[in-house]
Amino acid sequence: MSLKKHKKYLVLNTEWIVSKRFLSTYFVFGGNLETIVHLTKCVLKLSETANQSWSIIILCYNEEGNIKRVVQKVQDTLQIISTPKGEIILVNDGSSDGSDAVIQEMLKDEKNKNIRYICHTINRGIGEALHSGYASAKGDNVVMVPGDGQFDMDELIPYKNIPERSILAFYRVENMTYSLARNILSWFNNKLNRIFIGLSMKDVNWVKVYKNQALKALDLEIRSSLVESEICSKLIYLGHQPIEIESKYLPRKTGLSKGASWKIIKQAIIDTPILILVFRRFKNKNKRL
Repeated sequence: MSLKKHKKYLVLNTEWIVSKRFLSTYFVFGGNLETIVHLTKCVLKLSETANQSWSIIILCYNEEGNIKRVVQKVQDTLQIISTPKGEIILVNDGSSDGSDAVIQEMLKDEKNKNIRYICHTINRGIGEALHSGYASAKGDNVVMVPGDGQFDMDELIPYKNIPERSILAFYRVENMTYSLARNILSWFNNKLNRIFIGLSMKDVNWVKVYKNQALKALDLEIRSSLVESEICSKLIYLGHQPIEIESKYLPRKTGLSKGASWKIIKQAIIDTPILILVFRRFKNKNKRL
């Protein structure tokens, strides 16, 4: 295993690795002194960032049949990864089904006292929902998950302590449930990101974990779904390291996907040249030495 892979493994799996046994075993089976020193420094650095708190944002738009199950799974995950107990920020983006009634009923449960509920009176779009969630987050680590249950929350468990100046970015290996229109939109978005803002992440529109302090330091200008491209491009330009993790894309239990609606596509097209200008201004303001 290469030094690069060892470092990644250390960064993301601290509880098992912070042990003399691992270091001594690695040394016995062929590790060189330089690598051992490097690994030890990583362990010491990670020990300083242990016991991190989490804010998990759930975006909900017409997910009456899914949201209760998703919230329960998020609660179970927080019990494992967040110290002290983390928070859930549930953003209902103007649902027109029975989502609000389901959520209001859940909020009566004592075990859900860590939920903060944000309800948009009208559907403002994924970008505005993300802004609402990110602005409200108080934890050390911030992640948005969809309210449809298509992200496997268990994938967060090995990565409870996230190092500073990093982005944990999950990417979907295959999107068999995507419509043709949504696949085309995703491909087009990735190409534009690479060409115009130098963003070469595998799946910028899927689940990502940010350090809250770094996220709050950004002056975000994009209000559509392209805000994720704005965040990642700015953080990476400032030296934050994306750590990309393969992710499953679970099938929906109920309901229909809204990610490729004409409203979202239209706004993304309008905001693409704006994103390019925003990033260029950001680069000029934060020129590297």
